[in-house]
Order: sequence, then structure tokens, then C-alpha cells
Amino acid sequence: MSHHGHVSLWGTGLGIWLVSQNSGPSNLAGVTVRLRVSVPLSGRQELPGECLQADQQTVLCRTGPLGADGSRQGKLALELQLLGRPAEVVVRIDTVWNGGATDRDSKNSEHEVLAPATGDEYVF
Repeated sequence: MSHHGHVSLWGTGLGIWLVSQNSGPSNLAGVTVRLRVSVPLSGRQELPGECLQADQQTVLCRTGPLGADGSRQGKLALELQLLGRPAEVVVRIDTVWNGGATDRDSKNSEHEVLAPATGDEYVF
């Protein structure tokens, strides 16, 4: 299981683009990805149907089925609204649930990204 993508911070907006991929050995019925931000979100967020807001700083998203051969990827694009206009934000990405599968390299599904408020893309 791996997660890769980028984050971008501008004004009160935080964009998160994420691709989740399974490299086996087993197919996965689905994975839950946790996205945590270092500053509070500004109230209720408009999120894609596969995501929900867990608390003031956390969003959980499901990927859908992921084949062991890596051919099917879970793709997410979120635009979160933050409370205030932070100069920077730290985004933490990790896998919360994977159906009990063994992950041979859990470090490629755990990331911490610092995004200054430049509007630039910061890759993970």
C-alpha cells in the first residue's frame, strides 16, 4: 500500500491530491486514508462522497477496491477550507484501515508534508 501526491496552501484553501496504490501481495477491498492538518478546518467541509470529516483537523477517505497488481489506483482531490490564513500547514497522511492486510513497507503510506502558503505544490 502506498500513498503519493501533493499538497498546496493558498489563503484559506488547502488542496490535497492523493493517489493510493496496492502493490500486493493481496487484493484489497478498500483502504481508509487519514488526512490530518495542523490547523483547524473552518467548520463543515464540502467533501467528495468517499470522504468524511472526523473532527476539526481530520478527514477520512476510502479508496475503493485496489488490486494487488497496482493497476487500479484510488485517486482523491480535496479542497479544504482552513480557519484563518496560516503562513504554513503540516499535513499528515497515513493508512487507518486496510482490511487486515500485511503491509511490507508501511513507510510509503505514512507521510508528513510542510506546505508554506505560497500556492506551490509540495510533493509526497
